[in-house]
Amino acid sequence: MGKADECCSTQLIDGDGTFNVSGLESFTKEANLRECGLSYAVVSIMGPQSSGKSTLLNHLFGTNFREMDAYRGRCQTTKGIWLAKCTDIEPCTVVMDLEGTDGRERGEDDTAFEKQSALFALAVSDIVLINMWCHDIGREHAANKPLLKTVFQVMMRLFSPRKTTLLFVIRDKTKTPLENLEPILREDIKKIWDAVPKPEGHKETPLSEFFNVEVVALSSYEEKEEQFKEQVASLRQRFFHSIAPGGLAGDRRGVVPASGFSFSAQQIWKVIKENKDLDLPAHKVMVATVRCEEIANEKFACLTANEEWCQLEMAVQSGPVPGFGKKLSLIVDKCLSEYEAETIYFDEAVRTAKWNQLEAKVLQLVQPAYQSMLGHIRSRTLENFKEAFDKALSGGEEFAVAARHCTKSSMTQFDEGCADVAIKQAKWDPSKVGDKLQRDIDAHVSQVRAAKLAELTALYERKLNVGLAEPVEALLDAADNDTWPAIRKLLQRETKVAVSGMSAALSGFDIDKETVNKMLTNLEDYAKGVVETKAREEAGRVLIRMKDRFSTLFSRDSDSMPRVWTGKEDIRAITKTARSASLKLLSVMAVVRLDESVDNIENTLSLALMDGYNSASTSKSITSFDPLASSTWEEVPPTRTLITPVQCKNLWRQFKVETEYSVTQAIAAQEANKRNNNWLPPPWAIVAMIVLGFNEFMTLLRNPLYLGVIFVVFLLVKALWVQLDISSEFRNGILPGLLSLSTKFLPTVMDLLKRLAEEGQKPAATDAHRNPTSESKRLGSSMHAGSDLASSASSTMTSSENGSEYSSTLQQDKVK
Repeated sequence: MGKADECCSTQLIDGDGTFNVSGLESFTKEANLRECGLSYAVVSIMGPQSSGKSTLLNHLFGTNFREMDAYRGRCQTTKGIWLAKCTDIEPCTVVMDLEGTDGRERGEDDTAFEKQSALFALAVSDIVLINMWCHDIGREHAANKPLLKTVFQVMMRLFSPRKTTLLFVIRDKTKTPLENLEPILREDIKKIWDAVPKPEGHKETPLSEFFNVEVVALSSYEEKEEQFKEQVASLRQRFFHSIAPGGLAGDRRGVVPASGFSFSAQQIWKVIKENKDLDLPAHKVMVATVRCEEIANEKFACLTANEEWCQLEMAVQSGPVPGFGKKLSLIVDKCLSEYEAETIYFDEAVRTAKWNQLEAKVLQLVQPAYQSMLGHIRSRTLENFKEAFDKALSGGEEFAVAARHCTKSSMTQFDEGCADVAIKQAKWDPSKVGDKLQRDIDAHVSQVRAAKLAELTALYERKLNVGLAEPVEALLDAADNDTWPAIRKLLQRETKVAVSGMSAALSGFDIDKETVNKMLTNLEDYAKGVVETKAREEAGRVLIRMKDRFSTLFSRDSDSMPRVWTGKEDIRAITKTARSASLKLLSVMAVVRLDESVDNIENTLSLALMDGYNSASTSKSITSFDPLASSTWEEVPPTRTLITPVQCKNLWRQFKVETEYSVTQAIAAQEANKRNNNWLPPPWAIVAMIVLGFNEFMTLLRNPLYLGVIFVVFLLVKALWVQLDISSEFRNGILPGLLSLSTKFLPTVMDLLKRLAEEGQKPAATDAHRNPTSESKRLGSSMHAGSDLASSASSTMTSSENGSEYSSTLQQDKVK
C-alpha cells in the first residue's frame, strides 16, 4: 500500500462551509480511527495563503495535500479544510490543512471564514501549526499579526478552552539565529494577547493558561531543499508520542474519544456556522451522551441478534437449561464490557448513566428468560417434592415429619437452583417464585392430608359399619328388653375402639387439637348415625319382622319343632303369646334409645292394641281418648322417633289382618284332626248296639264258621280301605270324598280281583297233591297278608304341620 492510500485524505469542509459528513465517516473507517480511543492527536495548520502550508504537511507527515505550482504563480491551492491521516507516526495523528488567510480570492470579506475555520481548528486540534514568514517577525503590520489576533479572538468564544499547543513554524529562516528570533516572536504574541479583549473572568489570565507556545525555524524549501528536509525530519520526531507526558500535546484537556470525533466535529462546525459560542465541556458531555447512547443501542442490537442468546432464549421456553445463569451472565457481561471498552474515554458521568440504561434494557430483555427458568425450577422442584413426599409416606414415615423434611429439602433445592440461574449483573429476588412454590407445596400437602384424613376416616367408618351394622340388625331382630342396652353397650365399645385408633393415627398429622376433636366427634356421630340408619332400615321392615316372629312362635313349639294341631293345643293362648312378642318387637322398633332415658311406649302399645282391643271387642262403646292418635310419643323428641303412634296403629291393624289367616287355618286343622281321629260312635249308640245285638253275638259264638267268614270279609274291607285311602279322601269334606271314592272304587275292586285271579292260576296242582294242607296254609297266608295290610295302612297315617293335612302310603306285598 502506497503513501497516498495510507494517508486517507478527504475534504472535510468545502469552500462554502459545507461539512462533508459522509467523507468524514469514510475517513474514520479507513483510518480505523474509532478503535484509537484517546490515543490519537489532531494537528492543524494555519497561515497566509501560498505560505507553503500544504508542502510542509506533506513533507512532515507524509500526506498528499495539493501543493502550489510555483510556475503558475501565487494563487489559492487549498479551499476549505482538508483532512488526512499521517503515515508512520504513533499515536494515530490526523492533520487538517486549513485554507490560507488573507487570500485575494475571498477578498476583503474573508475574515468570517477565517474566524470560523480558526475556531474550528482550536476546538478540535491538540497542536496548531502557525506557518509564518521569517521576515514578518518584528514587523507591526506583518501578515502573522491579523492571524494571531483572529486566533486569540475566536479562542475567547470557547468557554473552557483546551490547552492547545501553538507551534510557530518560521519559514525561510535567515542567518539570524533562532535564539534571537524567538524572544521577539514571543513578545509580539504577548502584545497581541494583551490587546485582545477578554471576558471579565479571564482579564488577568496569562497566555500560558490556554496555550503552550513552541517555536521552530525551517530553511527555505526552494533554496535549501536538502537542509529543509533534514529540519523537517527532525521536527517530525517531535510528533512521535506527542500526547505522552512531556510531548507537544502532553497536557491537553477535554479530549473527545476517537469514536466520537466525527460527531463532535460535525456539532462544533454546526455551532460555529450558527455563530454561537462554544462551551467545550458541555459539548464534550453532549458528544459523550450521543455517542454513548449510539454505542449502547449498537450493543443492545448486537445482543438481541446474538445467536447464542437467541438459542438460549428459545431453549428456555421448552425446558430448563443447564448452566443457564453462567451462560446468560457471560452474554450480558460481553455486551456491557464491549460498551465499556468503546465508551471508556467519554465523560464518566455520561458513560455511567448510559451504562446503567443499557444494563437496565439488557436485564429487561433477559428477565423473561430468567423468569421462565425460575418457573421451570419451581415446577421441577414441586414435582420432586411430590415424588419424595409420596415415597416417604409409602415408606411408613409419619405425615407431619415427611412433610417438614420434604418441604425443607425442596426449598433448599429451589434456592440452589435459583443461585445457579442467577446472573451476576442483576440482583433479582426470586422470593416471589419461592413463595409461590411454598404455597404450591403447602397446597399439595393440604390436599394429600385431606385425602389421607378422608381415607383414615373412611377406614374407621368402614370398621364401624362392620362392627355395628350386622350386630345391631341381629339385636333388633331379637327385640326384647335388653336390645337397646345391648346396642348402647356395643356402640360404646366400637366407638371407643375406633376413636382410640383414629386418635393415635391423627397424632402423626400434626394438626391442631380443635380439628382432631372435631374429627373424633364426627366419628362418634357417624357411629350413632350407623345405628340410627340401621334402626330406621329395620323399622321400615318392621311389619315383615312382626309377621316372621308371629309365624315362628305360632307354628313352632318351645323346642322349635313344627307344631301339630292335634286338638289339645290352646290356640287362643298361643296366638296371644305370638302377638305379644310381635308387639314387643314393634315397641322396640318405635324409637331410637341410645341414651338412658325411659319411655312408656311398650305399655302404651299393649294397652291400646292388646288390652284395648279385647275390651273393644266385648264392648261396643267408644273410648273417649285414643293414646295412639298422635304423631309423636310422649317425652320422645321427633328426631329419635322411628315409628309414630299412628303408624304403629296402622301397622298393627295390617299385621292382624295378615296373620288372621294362619290362626283360622290352625283352628280348621285342629277341628279336622278331631273329626278324623274320632271313629267311635257315641256311648249311647255303643250300649244300644250291645243290647240289640246280643242275639247275633251269641249266634256267632255258637257257629265259629261265621267268625271265619266275617274275618275274611274284614280283611277284604280293610284292604279296600287302605287301597282307597278313605280317611284321606274325606279330609276335605264328605261330598268331595264320596265323589272321589265313586270314581276310584270300581277300578280298585277290579285290580284286587285281577290279583286274586293271577294268584289262583299259578301251577300248584303237584303241590296240592303232595301237600294236602295247602288250602289251610293258603288261608293262613291270606289272613297274614290281610293283617300286614292293616298294619301298613295304620303305620302310614301322619299329620301335617298344622294338623290338617295327612299323607298315606299303601305298601302291598305279593302273596307268594
